[in-house]
Amino acid sequence: MAEQLPDAARRVQDALAAAGIPARVVQLPQSARTAIEAAAAIGCRVEQIAKSLVFRRADSNRPVLIVASGPNRVDERLAASHLNAPLAKADADFVRSTTGFAIGGVPPLGHDVPVETLIDQDLLQFETVWAAAGTPHAVFPVDPRELVRATGGRVLAVAASRRSP
Repeated sequence: MAEQLPDAARRVQDALAAAGIPARVVQLPQSARTAIEAAAAIGCRVEQIAKSLVFRRADSNRPVLIVASGPNRVDERLAASHLNAPLAKADADFVRSTTGFAIGGVPPLGHDVPVETLIDQDLLQFETVWAAAGTPHAVFPVDPRELVRATGGRVLAVAASRRSP
């Protein structure tokens, strides 16, 4: 199966194996670039999509990966307070040069350089979540607790409050 995967997805499959995660990367016929597209293609709830968002630490220019539940909007100020460092937007070139993957297919592991990782606590309510696997058409299922272990990520509240002002 892995032999038929595009190079980027094969790299993710190899990273999963190296982390001891028995998940298999799945190629979808349609795009899973957004959480809504991914949930529709997989047939799961959008909350079960583990979307990978890359930011740049403004103090060190190092990447920070925030793995958030599909519908959650990341509160950048809250994430920055967890890091004790300001966050800046990461453009497509920064994302590719630091992770080795293009926006729309960034996985939560298997990056070119070590990436500080924050994981949305909302993902831990599920037995299985689905994450990008290197391309907009590739995903893999994983127990979110295994994802925390494999990435060394810190589990935190990262979502913007949904309360009215």
